[in-house]
Amino acid sequence: MAKKVRTPPPPRRVQAPQRRETRRAAGIPTRPPWFYGAIGAGAVVVIAAIVLGVILISGSGGSGGGPSASTVASYNKLPGVRKTKAPWAPDYQFLADRLLPLGLTTLPQEAVNTHYHSHLDIFVNGKKVSVPALIGINSGAQYLTQLHTHDSRGVIHVESPKANDHFTLGQFAAEWGVFLDSHCIGAYCTGFKWYVNGKQQTGNPQDYTLKPHDEVAIVVGKPPKKIPSSYQFLAGE
Repeated sequence: MAKKVRTPPPPRRVQAPQRRETRRAAGIPTRPPWFYGAIGAGAVVVIAAIVLGVILISGSGGSGGGPSASTVASYNKLPGVRKTKAPWAPDYQFLADRLLPLGLTTLPQEAVNTHYHSHLDIFVNGKKVSVPALIGINSGAQYLTQLHTHDSRGVIHVESPKANDHFTLGQFAAEWGVFLDSHCIGAYCTGFKWYVNGKQQTGNPQDYTLKPHDEVAIVVGKPPKKIPSSYQFLAGE
């Protein structure tokens, strides 16, 4: 009797390898938003402990108390903070790593218990430097923070689920990823001056607490023809 021939099994399907884009390469934080949401409460406790455990310093322009000088100086050492020439796009690659040291947390949506707006102008040799849209808003990771911009007008949205919450210009600059101290912004240091509502200030602008409808102007090099003393916010802002 002839031996029965077995039908061989069909060839195994092999899926073509897929190239996976890393979160960091895509500009998305390497840590997921829920991680920061979970430790958000802890961040508040840590920041409060720092503030209570050190000597408070007074910011210029009547900004009141704030973190210690060493804490504020450390903002410029955070990953992604650039001491370069403009323009400065928002830095998302290391944004998640900066939030906790800055006392900022991720929010799934805008908050209203504290909700107001300030405006920032930056002039280099008389020319206006753009404050870009989506500072503090990471669309890829689907979160925003208490400090953010929606467009390129320079309007800073201050929004927090905590009532009477306060934030500084230094926190905003470091969140953006731009170097700021009492002498420089980015790579620009010559003739550095800063103003609030048209009045020249002294001290470190990092310490300044943003207030409703503030007009903050940072000027380096040749000043513009006129230092702005106010900003025309949109209705409802």
